[in-house]
Amino acid sequence: MPKSSVRPSKGTKSKTTKLSSKSAPVSRSGRFSSGPGADVAQFTESISFDWRLWRHDIQGSLAHAAMLRQIGVLTKVEESAIARGLADIQQDIETGNFTWKPELEDVHMNIEAELTRRIPAGAKLHTARSRNDQVALDVRLWLRDEITALRSDIAGLQRALVNLGAANAEVIIPGYTHLQRAQPVYLAHHLLAYVEMLQRDTGRLADGQARLNVCPLGSGAIAGSTLPMDREFVARQLGFVDATGQPRITQNSMDAVSDRDFVVEFAAAAALLAVHLSRLAEDMILWAGAEFNFIKIADAYTTGSSLMPQKKNPDIAELVRGKTGRVFGNLISLLTLLKGLPMTYNRDLQEDKERLFDTADTVRASTRLMAAMLEHTKINAAVCAAAASDSSLLATDLADYLVLKGMPFRQAHHVVGAVVGLSEKNGKPLNQLTLAELQSIDKTFAPDALAVFDLKTAMAKRNLTGAPGTKEVANQLAGWKARLG
Repeated sequence: MPKSSVRPSKGTKSKTTKLSSKSAPVSRSGRFSSGPGADVAQFTESISFDWRLWRHDIQGSLAHAAMLRQIGVLTKVEESAIARGLADIQQDIETGNFTWKPELEDVHMNIEAELTRRIPAGAKLHTARSRNDQVALDVRLWLRDEITALRSDIAGLQRALVNLGAANAEVIIPGYTHLQRAQPVYLAHHLLAYVEMLQRDTGRLADGQARLNVCPLGSGAIAGSTLPMDREFVARQLGFVDATGQPRITQNSMDAVSDRDFVVEFAAAAALLAVHLSRLAEDMILWAGAEFNFIKIADAYTTGSSLMPQKKNPDIAELVRGKTGRVFGNLISLLTLLKGLPMTYNRDLQEDKERLFDTADTVRASTRLMAAMLEHTKINAAVCAAAASDSSLLATDLADYLVLKGMPFRQAHHVVGAVVGLSEKNGKPLNQLTLAELQSIDKTFAPDALAVFDLKTAMAKRNLTGAPGTKEVANQLAGWKARLG
């Protein structure tokens, strides 16, 4: 297996993380008289992707070692030696000087085998621990950190949306339903709609993060251990605690080693986040097109054409929209993976990590790039103003005018529909119809009827909570600025 099949982790220096090409298996127990064939070893290894758990595997091992000393399995000298050995291994991994061995199958065996080679007491570290509860622990630790980082990424995108809206607070655009012009809204109001969506995404991620924050270590392979382990101690060491600082540990060893609900829950929340990112990307793509021309995306976030020299394509937004499919696919893969598994741990569960890692990588990169693109996007205010000046956007306001005159809304809706028909027949915008023309449809129209078409006045009237009114949008922008920091 080539070195390039293993990527350096965050914080890794430029040296390449090394992957051994040696094929002789050394991780099998004494139960077997010979190792697996080379093709089997290659098929079953997971180190090519689960190496990413190394930091959390070491973190869990340190806590486990501290607990083993507490219950008398390790001496203080042995625990110190193990901690020192793990620190040295961590440094080697960070600097790219650690060789991952596929014949050792996974991240757990690679680290433990190297620790034991360096520190004889390392052979005691696996006491009362199975790779089943070890990997369950590592994935929970890894995902807990990833969710924290993703929530920060989402907040960054929210700030970009709020800042773009605030910088263009006076800009009004047509709002659309069925991709047809509907009613006028402030551009900021449109952008704040995505801020609301993203806040729900943050909430879902936070909920899932709270549920996954339960320590499975101590569950063993399936049935715990006969040794007097202190699971609460380990949980505290690793931050698996509730709001009051009380340790949170799994209550059923069989469920603990086979549970991947938290992975599915994250993938589902990520899929909905991807939907929202895709919808935002679609708006950006439309607005950047010549037919809308509402925005100009900076050159750094667009590409050209290999044939047509005039082209400026919104490729970042298109890729964000496209990557939604892979996030959906990962969720379906995980659900399908789990649906037929008998209790408890099955090797099938090895297949969860690539789907999990890919989902996290994809939504985090998409979120960050969308934020960066928004930060380098300019609004074509004049074009937006021209589009928002379409008086047909205020047809509903004209119906509201009639309602205030005492007319039932259904009747008012019909009357204004007739006015729109007259406007089209005469080739005149609604706001250029004369009072006489309006009264030819209905005598309820008075001289003040045409004042409805003053856009600023119309926007100032929309002051219901959640509406795109001038004061309400300003309040929402200020509120989100304070909330996001």
